[in-house]
Amino acid sequence: MNKVVQRSSISDELANKIVRAADEAAKQGEQRFAVAVVDESGQLKAFLRQDGAKLNAVQVAQDKAYTAASSKMSTETWSEKLSADAVLGAAAPTTIDRLAPMGGGLPIVVDGETVGAVGVSGAHWTDDVKIAEAGLRALD
Repeated sequence: MNKVVQRSSISDELANKIVRAADEAAKQGEQRFAVAVVDESGQLKAFLRQDGAKLNAVQVAQDKAYTAASSKMSTETWSEKLSADAVLGAAAPTTIDRLAPMGGGLPIVVDGETVGAVGVSGAHWTDDVKIAEAGLRALD
């Protein structure tokens, strides 16, 4: 019987690289964002609140990252699932701590394993998704 389970986790170097890539993409536009990267267990690994980003974006970005890491699916997928299932839609928001079911949170997958997640907040969720995707392009 196995007594120890090992999990892969994102390195601080990659976490910071993702934040920098998201930051550079965001600077191409007028909106300002908070960008959070968490490890596989949802703990904060790297963070940036751009000058001018809304204060509430700090918590929302971290919660989006936490939601994506803990569920191993995007926060946009969460939104779709909650809309499609009335029971889940009613129960999940009040029973799952830190659930942020709006686009902008994406799992970070390396070699088929979720090693963390990125969460972005600061504008409409569709814009948050674009900045999160830009961050993930650092994996290429």
